[in-house]
Amino acid sequence: MNPMNPRVVAVTLNPDFTLKITFTNNEVKVFDVNPYLTIGVFKELADPAVFGTVRPCLGSIAWPNGQDFCPDTLYLDSREINS
Repeated sequence: MNPMNPRVVAVTLNPDFTLKITFTNNEVKVFDVNPYLTIGVFKELADPAVFGTVRPCLGSIAWPNGQDFCPDTLYLDSREINS
């Protein structure tokens, strides 16, 4: 078992509150943020203007107000796509 999953190198947002993420192993996957938009600090991301401020950060992704996801969650809970 790999002790560490690939990390994020690039992120592109989609209008449906999903993120197209490129990982260090060159895999491109889609992560759905919708299930989180009604939970705590993530509620703020339901505003498209705030959601659009996502950036890669230290192998993961983050927003200016501190919302982020574990890079393992991003990799394991994303669905594969053809880039």
